[in-house]
Amino acid sequence: NDEERRRASKMGLIDLDRVFKRDELAKGPVMFCATGVTDGSLLKGVRYLPGNKIITQSMVMRSETGTIRTMFSHHDMNKKPSTMSGGTWK
Repeated sequence: NDEERRRASKMGLIDLDRVFKRDELAKGPVMFCATGVTDGSLLKGVRYLPGNKIITQSMVMRSETGTIRTMFSHHDMNKKPSTMSGGTWK
């Protein structure tokens, strides 16, 4: 949209229609990390369990070694400070 184009111009991007190639976006050793929010073809979305518990799936990729790690994390929201109003995540 127009606002994003103005911001990109302010940051020094000259050709706003240019399509960047992978090697232009990520040069040298790179790590990529992602956690699924909703279900997709790469990662499962957040799963809410009884007792205010959550399961997430994440992926970490490292260009230097070609390593790809996927993991499931179990979160007990009763033991974590909440940033949401009401003190609950559900």
